[in-house]
Amino acid sequence: MPEILELKKSFGKFTALNSLSMNITDNSIFGFVGPNGAGKTTTMKIMAGLLSADSGSIYINGEDVLKNPQKIREKIGYMPDFFGVYDDLKVTEYMDFYAGTYYIPYADRPTLIDSLLEIVDLSDKKDAYVDSLSRGMKQRLCLARSLIHDPNLIILDEPASGLDPRARVEMKEVLKQLKEMGKTIIVSSHILPELAEMCSEIGIIDHGQLVTQGTVNEIMNKIHKNRIVRVKTSSAKDTLIRLLKEQTKVGEITENADNIEFVFNGNDNDLTSILRNIIMNGIPVFSFGEAEGNLEEIFMTVTGGDEK
Repeated sequence: MPEILELKKSFGKFTALNSLSMNITDNSIFGFVGPNGAGKTTTMKIMAGLLSADSGSIYINGEDVLKNPQKIREKIGYMPDFFGVYDDLKVTEYMDFYAGTYYIPYADRPTLIDSLLEIVDLSDKKDAYVDSLSRGMKQRLCLARSLIHDPNLIILDEPASGLDPRARVEMKEVLKQLKEMGKTIIVSSHILPELAEMCSEIGIIDHGQLVTQGTVNEIMNKIHKNRIVRVKTSSAKDTLIRLLKEQTKVGEITENADNIEFVFNGNDNDLTSILRNIIMNGIPVFSFGEAEGNLEEIFMTVTGGDEK
């Protein structure tokens, strides 16, 4: 389990990380979110052994990154937000070059490269020159490059930056496949709805400190403290509102264009009882359930700002 403890980093008078601490579950996709300048990229670079910290510790597989950066690099795949590719090389030549940097035997490289290109769906581009690839293909090639040494932990800084919707979907599917292969993935992105959809857990950082961490719904419950329930009905909204006002576990009620929303502070049995009463009073119910968490709403609430 990757673990960050009291991590500090300053650049002159600017404090990038201020005693940052967090744990990341193995075999998960962890979404790392924060405003510009919050410390996301600094944290990722320190984890990858590319930047020194002023103090603190980062443990990956029991090893301290700060004390053994070279050893840890063998276990980490890192894809920066701004990547470089060698345009005059073919895709296989590009991959072979990076295989050489990890001392992978020549005899093992063709099979390894073919398998990685298949994972990122670039098998049909193996003989193409890198500069002929679209931006989305280059992104996936860089991801394949970061997997060349079979790392346990993959760190991706804005992997969907600048991609069109189709390319973002393709990247998202690749990350899900890597998780199924047992990889732990840390990914930062400004595209919050997509992070919420694919990530097992979210960590929000602001001013170099962890503001909150958990699943989207867990964080929503921390913010709202009470549960939010939505009921959709085709008619009888007035009757439904009157019935809900009689319930002791129901708080504020809001009428929207297509549903009724209310604050609920009871348990699951209380919620079942409310639904039973609604049905017994002959009110047609199209849907009834708790409102799902919204990562954009969470971000705005906990940081007091918006994602640029």
